[in-house]
Amino acid sequence: MGLTAGIVGLPNVGKSTLFNAITNSKVLAANYPFATIEPNIGVVEVPDARVDKLTEMYNPKKTIYTTFEFRDIAGLVRGASKGEGLGNQFLSHIRTCDAIVQVVRCFIDDNVVHVDGSIDPMRDIETIMIELIFADMEVIEKRIPKIKKRADLKLDKEAVQEYQVLEKCNEALKNQLPIRALELTDEESKLIKNFSFLTAKPMVYVCNVSDEELEDYSDNEYVKEIEELAKKDNSETVVISAKIEQELSELDPEERKIFMEDLGIMRSGLEELINVSYEILGLKTFFTAGEKEVRAWTFKNGMKAPECAGIIHTDFQKGFIKAETISYDDLITAGSEAKAKEHGKFRMEGKEYTAKDGDIFHFRFNV
Repeated sequence: MGLTAGIVGLPNVGKSTLFNAITNSKVLAANYPFATIEPNIGVVEVPDARVDKLTEMYNPKKTIYTTFEFRDIAGLVRGASKGEGLGNQFLSHIRTCDAIVQVVRCFIDDNVVHVDGSIDPMRDIETIMIELIFADMEVIEKRIPKIKKRADLKLDKEAVQEYQVLEKCNEALKNQLPIRALELTDEESKLIKNFSFLTAKPMVYVCNVSDEELEDYSDNEYVKEIEELAKKDNSETVVISAKIEQELSELDPEERKIFMEDLGIMRSGLEELINVSYEILGLKTFFTAGEKEVRAWTFKNGMKAPECAGIIHTDFQKGFIKAETISYDDLITAGSEAKAKEHGKFRMEGKEYTAKDGDIFHFRFNV
């Protein structure tokens, strides 16, 4: 299932440098606003040591990791919601993304210009937040008059509920609070889902620090402020040095390992970003494993076994009979499929089984 995170931020904060590192591609990363016009798209593998372990066990002809898509979206300036700069393109591109990765510059470098002339991460975040809030308020203000009369009559229960939740969202936006910070019920979330509100999308703040601070950024006041903000508006933070990450991406695995050891880091910031982006969307992984192929598959938390089968092929879901299932941990503990079966760790699950992260499936179907 294809899910996308849009990389956004003000011009010259390190978006394209980060994107280069994520995809190991060479998109334009110039030191002036709007170097990125059309959204560059990169599909990356989600790091997963379980795939490596299953590959060792089965020795398959091929191994396929699950993937995640990142888009590098043009820099934003004040007035984007009114069409300033590349505002219209920015908002349309971000509306199609499932999550937002906002790169925030947390270092001072006189050689890299800032669109506002000085470094102030909270101001940068506020600039983007205000434009997203204005865009969401515009959608609500267009919808409210169309539904208010029906809601006032109280004859259409769904119209009443929709009106109430839109008013709730609008009030939050007026107070500069993103919709994702609200505690909405499942029913309320369903009612606003089709509006694709920008401030309802999951957010990851990427604090881009200098390479000197990467090992220890505890004294970076910018990072502290952003971490506090993330707690308030129900977001996540990841601290990286985009410059270091790009250097790491250009090394082979052994050289990368040595470089990371020299830097004093256990795993790259990009690996952390990919995993956090994956988790913030409520995504999990199931596996299929055999001599032909070991493969990781992405599914939404809460999916039933037939829905997971449908991710592989629609015919698997239509003709679903049973899913022969074992957890990754049980298989590894047993040491092999044969021993796992001896110990009764394989089980047959039906249509109502809710898939769990790490399940290994063999689907039985008939079409």
